[in-house]
Amino acid sequence: MARVISICNAKGGVGKTTTATGLSCYLAALGRKTLLIDFDPQANASSGLGVKADSSNSVYHGLMGLALPESLIKNTLIFGFEVIPASQDLAGALVELVSLEEREYRLRKLVNQLRHRYDFILIDLPPSLNLLTINGLLASDEVLIPIQCEYYSLEGLGQLLKTIDLIRGNLGYDLKIGGALLTMFDRREKLSREVAKEVRRHFPYKVYEVEIPRSVSLAEAPSFGKPIILHAPNSPGAAAYERLAREIIGESENQPQPAGGSLNF
Repeated sequence: MARVISICNAKGGVGKTTTATGLSCYLAALGRKTLLIDFDPQANASSGLGVKADSSNSVYHGLMGLALPESLIKNTLIFGFEVIPASQDLAGALVELVSLEEREYRLRKLVNQLRHRYDFILIDLPPSLNLLTINGLLASDEVLIPIQCEYYSLEGLGQLLKTIDLIRGNLGYDLKIGGALLTMFDRREKLSREVAKEVRRHFPYKVYEVEIPRSVSLAEAPSFGKPIILHAPNSPGAAAYERLAREIIGESENQPQPAGGSLNF
């Protein structure tokens, strides 16, 4: 049964999609069958991996019950790594979902039909707190929060933690916070070091040991339609995501599998 991890931060530009693609690739490269669900209407994870949705086969169509989950899956250049791409249609789902029953659980139903096929399922969520984000969080066992090493990135963190608390309290779903990941870290900059220190000192949950460096290779890889593991496998950014993947795999091997809350679909 897959461990389902959503990657979420209400602030954009913090390395969320870079983390989703980089981590997914290295989980697969380390022998864990992995599925990445691009749940952001901008579809940056899909384009960054060189994967395009068909006109009738994107995550939107699975969410709205217009296609079977298995038909949405696309292969990548990495063995054991598959993707369900997003499309711009997903933006319209925010309006369409409002009138549907159990609208918060649509993605959860889709994920639960696939999780027996994988070791990990990662969900790249949009940089906002809306109905799509709620769907992604309720489909997950846990959430990974990328935090850019700048003070502005800390502002949306409290709002996200409050949203998670509301999900726990109002919907009765015991969503786990897997941890925070420091991104765009530059050891030469005093600000990066100070933010990292503050997060490690005050964040009430786990902070992953690895720090993702600010890296030209990570920034330019999407323009080539390749993940970092293929674009610049010897770069510091690639090494950091490999360390993160090993850290997360170590959690799975040393701890019981997350229960995923009390909802049953």
